[in-house]
Amino acid sequence: MSLHDDAVLVLKGYEDQEELRELYLGHLAAHPDGMWKACEAGHLTASALVIDPERDRVLLTLHRKLGMWLQMGGHCEPGDSTLELAALREATEESGIQGLALLPGGPVQLDRHAIPAPCRWHLDVQYAALAPAGAVEAISEESLDLRWFSYDEAADVADGSVASLLERTRVALGR
Repeated sequence: MSLHDDAVLVLKGYEDQEELRELYLGHLAAHPDGMWKACEAGHLTASALVIDPERDRVLLTLHRKLGMWLQMGGHCEPGDSTLELAALREATEESGIQGLALLPGGPVQLDRHAIPAPCRWHLDVQYAALAPAGAVEAISEESLDLRWFSYDEAADVADGSVASLLERTRVALGR
């Protein structure tokens, strides 16, 4: 199964944000290259909000290019066989934490946001990942900073998309 096919299955199984979900599915139907950065009409990306083992804090990265506090994530790569693995790879690379585990149940949220030309849109499929006990983060080349925040602190420093992801993650955790 291709990454494109996996994305279609993931989105068909996602039971929230119906209008946005249908937009993503329509994009993939119209663009066989819609998983890749080269698709100028926009492309899917995969990200994950990293949660500490006690489930009290989240790890955000101060994105080098955007200067914003965000969850870990980015572009899908040819070696990614599923969206989940793409999100885990990105979260591991950007957090430096090995052994992350996605929360069960699939994506937590979809977020579509404009990006600079030549491409037009990121269609982000957002997950949440638990860090293992004793996890130690390490800043990557893509970050200016990496920091643990309480949910309330994270909502204060991040944009609306991240704040929404935080709330949806809290619900997924039963908090």
